Amino acid sequence: MTEDLGGGDLSRLRQLNALAVIRTLRGEPGLTVTEISRRTGLSRASTEDVVRELLGRGWVVETEPTAGTVGRPARRYRFRADAGHVLGVDIGGHKILAIVADLDGEPRHSRRVAVTPEMGRRQRLAAVDRTVKECLAGAGLTASDMWATGVSTTGLVDGTGRVMLSDALPEWTGVDLAAHLGRIVAGPIMVENDCKLAALAESWRGVARYAKDVVFLLAGLRTGTGLIIDGKLHRGFANAAGEIGALPVAGWIRAQEQLKSWPGQPSGASGASGAAGTAGDPDSMAAELFAAARNGDRRAASAVRRYVKDLAVGASALVLTLDPELVVVGGGFSRSADLIVEPLRRELDRWCIRTPEVRVSAFADEGVALGAVRLALDHVEQALKGGGQLASPEGFPRG
Repeated sequence: MTEDLGGGDLSRLRQLNALAVIRTLRGEPGLTVTEISRRTGLSRASTEDVVRELLGRGWVVETEPTAGTVGRPARRYRFRADAGHVLGVDIGGHKILAIVADLDGEPRHSRRVAVTPEMGRRQRLAAVDRTVKECLAGAGLTASDMWATGVSTTGLVDGTGRVMLSDALPEWTGVDLAAHLGRIVAGPIMVENDCKLAALAESWRGVARYAKDVVFLLAGLRTGTGLIIDGKLHRGFANAAGEIGALPVAGWIRAQEQLKSWPGQPSGASGASGAAGTAGDPDSMAAELFAAARNGDRRAASAVRRYVKDLAVGASALVLTLDPELVVVGGGFSRSADLIVEPLRRELDRWCIRTPEVRVSAFADEGVALGAVRLALDHVEQALKGGGQLASPEGFPRG
């Protein structure tokens, strides 16, 4: 960090002291100056000075005194979560979803724009721009108000924010999402694979928040996975951990093909891209198939069984490798969990030494965008610990 907290009028030491106080107050309902001083190691005089400055800047507010307190209560202060904001963006085949959240991760506004898998790079990026701008406008914020931005995408992503490989979207391999988003929002931009961010969301606020080792299965028009190991998102050496679907014998390449054997499904869809069909709305057609299976259509039920068997091959390989505490099923097909979870559990029983608990995501199709929010918040928290840069409207250094 190279700029001063107050726009150039504070010394480097003063800035570090302010960051120490912010780190201490985050997540606390309210602390006294004495408590802040003790936790930060600053002198009381320095603490009072910093708290006064942060009050003036709007980063800190005084809390209401506790009811029933005898005598004059000591003043307590808390960090304002709405002093800054982060942005999460999910760039998918069928939608672009943007969420603005405060520094506690509470969503403040969201915007969704429908797209199609056939869109080229230029069209999809234009939809991203429109979604982000409309989301910020709806939240009453500007591009410069974002402290950090997390972005999700299909495919493999390198450490710079560039898509290394994407079979699901045309003209998407090679797109530099970090550079593109950097033209429309301020601050650092982190880009990650959508399945990994869905797993991160489950570990943060979903059904996996109390589990340390998790396999997240994206069950939908594409099949993918995200891995949580020892409570942390596992990326691997080249950010390709969990890409077991690239192995044909794992079954995930042909899993969606099984659904097209039902008479209601069109032929000619691309299994490699993970689409269930190209004629009409694939989501609607998949929903029709699951509804038919639920209503006793034997051919639809058979197609679902074959799909689950293929899904279970790759899932079993991951379970045998990682021995996770939990398997979470998410993605569009999780809405038909009543047809998927029990058959999947039985298949895991067949192949695995120990079958973990299998649970269903409650995030529907917002999990990936929430994971992108968490990715941005992780960067903010690391920067507040002195390990990175931030962007903010009130003098924190811009990345």
